[in-house]
Parts: sequence; C-alpha cells; structure tokens
Amino acid sequence: MKKIIVTAFTALVLFSCQNDQSESTDSKAEAAAHRGCASQEVLEAQLKADPSLAIRMNEINAFTENAILTKRLVNGKIEIPVVVNVLYRTAAENISNAQIQTQIDVLNKDFNALNSDYNSVPALFSGVKANVGITFVLDQVIRKSTTKTSWGTSDAMKKTAQGGLAPTSPTTKLNMWSCTIGGGILGYAQFPGGAAATDGVVVDPKYFGLSGAANAPFNLGRTATHEVGHWMNLRHIWGDATCGSDLVSDTPTHNTANYGVPAYPHYSTCSGTPVEMTMNYMDYVDDNAMYMFSQGQKSRMAAIFVTGGPRASFGI
Repeated sequence: MKKIIVTAFTALVLFSCQNDQSESTDSKAEAAAHRGCASQEVLEAQLKADPSLAIRMNEINAFTENAILTKRLVNGKIEIPVVVNVLYRTAAENISNAQIQTQIDVLNKDFNALNSDYNSVPALFSGVKANVGITFVLDQVIRKSTTKTSWGTSDAMKKTAQGGLAPTSPTTKLNMWSCTIGGGILGYAQFPGGAAATDGVVVDPKYFGLSGAANAPFNLGRTATHEVGHWMNLRHIWGDATCGSDLVSDTPTHNTANYGVPAYPHYSTCSGTPVEMTMNYMDYVDDNAMYMFSQGQKSRMAAIFVTGGPRASFGI
C-alpha cells in the first residue's frame, strides 16, 4: 500500500528543483525516440514562480483523498467539451479537423475502456483495470498562423502577447494546444490548482491523433491520453522519483519510467520487487504498449469533479 498523504512541506520539497524549459528549447523537428512529457518540469517551474501553488495542490490532494475515503465521487458520466488551439507554421503543423477528431475518438475509447487493447491487460491487473467513464466532445477548433519554429514549455503558446492563443472558457472547457514544442517533448499538461490562464494540455502535432503528421511509435493518440490524465490529477506512475509514489494505492511501485515495449512481467527493483504496471497510461512506454487506467486512478480523477473539487465546474 503506497503512502498517499502529502503535506504542504513535503510538496514543497518534492517540487523544489527547477528545470524550466523556455522558448529556446531545441527546435529540431525529428520524431522523438522515447516518450518525453514535460508536465513535471512545468509544474516545478510553476511552483518556483508561485510557492502558494504547493499549498493549493496539497489542499486538492487532501480533498481528493477525503472524497475517495468517503465515496463522495461523481455519479453519472461527465462530458467534457474540448477546444483545440492549432498554432502552425507549416502545412504539417496545421492538422486537419479529421485528425483532431481522431484524437477525441481515442480519448473517448481510452477513458471508457473501449480501446481494442483493453483486454490485453494481464490477469495480475485485471481486478483493478478501470472504465473511467468520462467522455469528450469537440467544441471548437481555433487556428492561428505563426512564424515560430518551436514553442518550448514556458506556456508561450497560451499567451496572445507571445503570439499564442489564450484558452477559451478554461473553467468549463478543456483547452488543448497543438503546436511544435521542440526538445523531444511530446506534450505536457497543467495539474489542477494552476492558473486558469494557462490551464490545459499541449501536444505536438506529430503525436496528435491517428492521421496526418502523427509519427510512430507515438501515433495512436496516447500522448493526449497521458496528458489528460495529468490534467485530471494523475502523476507519473513512478512518482517522478526512484521508487516514488504516484499517490494511488493500487498501482505497483515503479523504480523509474519504462520505455518502448517492455516484456511482461517486468519486475520493479523497489521493495517487494512487484511486477510493474508498464501498460498503464501514466508510464512512458510506446503508444501500443499502454492501454489501462487503474481503479485507484479512476477514483483520483473522479474526485476532482465533485462539489468543492478543483474541476467541479465540469461536473455540473
């Protein structure tokens, strides 16, 4: 059983290291060899800029744990409207509406256990695999031509003063940005508790949806599934530390991130040497190797939508 209570002090310690990436991030357009998610690095930069964020996130975590313990979770199905902001310099970056819709379709399958590989979950984890039960609908596509070759991870794409597009109704709509990030980063998300002006998910167009510019081995739309998981308060499964905690009790302790397509079973080097849940969406494996959320992750996500939760406005 993993420890799932984090104090404000430990939250500050956990996120005290700065690893900011700005617009100067490497702008090379080649496909990434391994999954690169900058959500944790962006969070660390936000915590350094605004120390009160650690307090807000600790309060969110305490609220989440209480909602889980008291079973105060959302009843029925939440439908989340999605606004996709496309920032493009080249034709390949100006992804089509059809490609965008394939990404919405992937989210709906992955968050509703309708993905074709859901039944590939090993027997060891079959008792905790989850149908999250959240749906997504494309609300609007906004496009803007730009001269930028890459945007980095400093949230410039979300700011009109820096040539980007500001989020549309971020307290009631999930904003996604499709833009070249650079530096081998596939995408990143803002965790609950951050500023509304920068809330949402960023995905490089090379890894957005199923068609057009999407590149293997990240061509199945799972980058967005992973990042939306962060947006719904999920951490990386290894807790961004050696044998760290993802604040979920039913996911095995991972010693670090996994890449590629790990052979099953893959044993952790952490205490008890558990079999790692490498097929979890919150690991770093290739798109075709990730295909499940756990029941504990489902409860953690559901808790943010209840009355008093950080995304309660989406659950109304």
